[in-house]
Amino acid sequence: MTFRQICTVRNNQIVLTLPPSFVDRQSVTVIVDDQFETKAQKLSMLKEAVKDPLFLEDIEEVQKDFNSIDHESL
Repeated sequence: MTFRQICTVRNNQIVLTLPPSFVDRQSVTVIVDDQFETKAQKLSMLKEAVKDPLFLEDIEEVQKDFNSIDHESL
């Protein structure tokens, strides 16, 4: 079962009230994801990615995979 909720952070803490369907659950997995990155921050991260050797290797590998089928006719 999945439950998703955006919470307000106060004093570096969140309070999460689970819905009634979770009443019998003994444990749950909580994933914290910062939802509020600005567009400028995302663009900055993309600019850094083009300098990352591992990222560049991955792109080159994908290009090689598609080179063989790019010349096929439909």
